[in-house]
Amino acid sequence: MTTTPAGTAATASAVSVRGADKVFATKRGEVVALTGIDLDVAPGEFVSLIGPSGCGKSTLLRLIADLDSPTSGTVEVFGTSAHQARLDQRYGIAFQQAGLLPWRTVAANIALPLELHGVGAAERAARVDELIELVGLGDFAQQYPDHLSGGMQQRVAIARALAEKPALLLMDEPFGALDEMTREYLQAELLRIAAETRAAVVFVTHSIPEAVYLSDRVVVMSPRPGRISAIVPMNLGRSADRAEDIREDAAFFEMITAVREALHGAPVTGARGVETR
Repeated sequence: MTTTPAGTAATASAVSVRGADKVFATKRGEVVALTGIDLDVAPGEFVSLIGPSGCGKSTLLRLIADLDSPTSGTVEVFGTSAHQARLDQRYGIAFQQAGLLPWRTVAANIALPLELHGVGAAERAARVDELIELVGLGDFAQQYPDHLSGGMQQRVAIARALAEKPALLLMDEPFGALDEMTREYLQAELLRIAAETRAAVVFVTHSIPEAVYLSDRVVVMSPRPGRISAIVPMNLGRSADRAEDIREDAAFFEMITAVREALHGAPVTGARGVETR
């Protein structure tokens, strides 16, 4: 059962975007990055954004995170404005680069958001211990980032993003710079973490197999000006006890084909409930 933050209606979407446009002013004139974006993400749902470079995937994520503002339209997180959600720490965020502070240990990096918000030492230590175990770094709590592999650094970044128990996790190509073996391992770990925390996830990626493996729905975006051209539900019969088997399932390859067809504007085959726009 998925829970929602205190004081929020049970029916509130984790993310609700309505009529969002984003226009950037440049020396050469205006650049339309996004146009007419309408999107809902349910509590506990895993949604990936995929599309060609420059289509506005990261821009849309930044609007949800209140790191930028829409030129028009609205963005809400659990029924409040994106700005208020940021102030209330309703979400955690992780980027392609882990962004760890090199002079702080793994434990101290994870603890940073809790320190900044005045969480007491005992509660902070307990939460950090819980998160270190969640991401499988129990033997590395007192290590520094330069002693960790890239994959381990990303696990620290995910733990830090989860420090304040957000019901929404925003991720911008967090595995993009990793080797394929590490990437597949962390994909499986992320599914486990999302299931255990029951957080909704909005995940930006360029990888079709990654989007298919991780997602409940894949949102396909068009070349600039970015808009949602299709939403493809992942009909994989996903469950926690068969996450490792998904990549060998015929349905996995069918969903890869469906997303690829949507990216290229072809009729989508082998997928039920596809929404085209």
